[in-house]
Amino acid sequence: MTRRSGRIASQCSKSLFTKTNAKVKKEENQPIIKVEPLTNPIKVEPLTNPNTIPKTPSPKKRKNASSSRSSPRTPKRLSPKRSPTRSSPSPRRKSPKKFIPKSILCSSDIAKISPDNSWIDLKVPPHELRPSATLTTGQCFNWNVVHDDIRIRMMEENKDMDILTSASASAWGTFNETEWVGPISNMILSIKETPDTTMYRILYQSPTCDVNHINMSEFLTDYFQLETALLPLYQSWSQNDERLSQIAAVIPGLRIIRQDPVECLFSFICSSNNNIPRITKMLSSFRETYGEKMMDLPVRLLECDGLSLEPLELTMAIYSFPTLEELKSSTEKELREMGLGYRAKYIIETRDMLIDFGGKEYLLSLRKQSDSKAVQEELIQFSGIGRKVADCVALFSLDQHNAIPVDVHVQHIASRDYDPTVLDGAKSLTPTIYQKVARLFQDRFEYAGWAHSLLFVAELKSFRDVLPAEMVADMDKWREAENARKAALKEAKKEKA
Repeated sequence: MTRRSGRIASQCSKSLFTKTNAKVKKEENQPIIKVEPLTNPIKVEPLTNPNTIPKTPSPKKRKNASSSRSSPRTPKRLSPKRSPTRSSPSPRRKSPKKFIPKSILCSSDIAKISPDNSWIDLKVPPHELRPSATLTTGQCFNWNVVHDDIRIRMMEENKDMDILTSASASAWGTFNETEWVGPISNMILSIKETPDTTMYRILYQSPTCDVNHINMSEFLTDYFQLETALLPLYQSWSQNDERLSQIAAVIPGLRIIRQDPVECLFSFICSSNNNIPRITKMLSSFRETYGEKMMDLPVRLLECDGLSLEPLELTMAIYSFPTLEELKSSTEKELREMGLGYRAKYIIETRDMLIDFGGKEYLLSLRKQSDSKAVQEELIQFSGIGRKVADCVALFSLDQHNAIPVDVHVQHIASRDYDPTVLDGAKSLTPTIYQKVARLFQDRFEYAGWAHSLLFVAELKSFRDVLPAEMVADMDKWREAENARKAALKEAKKEKA
């Protein structure tokens, strides 16, 4: 072969290589379709009639936890073809986050349910209650976001993918949303946040429910603890903490919910060493197996190219949280098969202890206690309940307004903003360190548990955009320094070994 013919062959080979790579890249840009199972406290079932509500719930049937459950068919993952000539991506470049299709509730579909039940105004101003800062920030796990499908359509037309990403990704917090649906007791309510107030609408009410339209507002006043004026607390907290005053200005109306104590107790046993999607999935199976089915809700599929035009054939089925009586026949084996793992043993043992102590009435009696530490000591007697879970139950259901649930995130807030030496060289949250961290909040604020919750919510990703830029920068800087400190300690430990 001559030099000239060799060059021609090389150029042809290079051209073919370039075209092959272009084809591979084109194929790589095709969207990857993946539908995740719902993690809400609900079950997906065939829709009977999305525009009506059954007047009476379906007869309760005990489900065998080991039996298979129907679920939506998930399409196979579409993967791009690989070529042996494909080069590995640079380690310095981060791959873009893939959009994950998701089934969501939409406002236009929910509006068709019980259309005769109109919206009722709670007549509570924004500075006293904002559901966006309260319902989905870790206090409870029974509320589902209802997305504004008209807003999504407008974003589709403008090719604005931000709304699609936010609707698909948020596990903690729903600051930009305005409507939620969830079961409370043996009812299903829709809660709507407007610029001026908060409204509610009854979607379903059990025939045996003893709450009617007349006293529903009183029921929600108790649920949201509206008898406690929030604005004076915000003002008091702001006087004692400059950083909190900046947060209070942009995250108004965050309240502590007064939950059913039995539901709160078992929910937070499931929360131990867990994340939000897994917690809600566990509680979904828990409700489905032992609770009462109340109704189906229509859902739509949100994909990277937009929202489905019509509701899916499959729906969300909402169940009540089981009572102690309904849990009496549950077994550890059933709970393990539902995915609760080691927590199954804790739930069975706690159920038996709670029945022996007097059931729900025993928990309600703890609301009369004025010492949150005494309530903590009562609750840690139960199986699987440590100090943090005990303080969550005390704060979110037993009127212990000064209880401080301390985890690593709360300890970081305390170390960063109040006392860098609070750990005192300790490598974990010992009972002594736990109490020291709690005291840092309790000594500064009245209703310290409420103030602590406001500071905690400000750390969530979904609220970063409303915080002052300097505050976000300081949070990031401290986090980087903390990670560097831990890495240095780890390296020093390796060198000693």
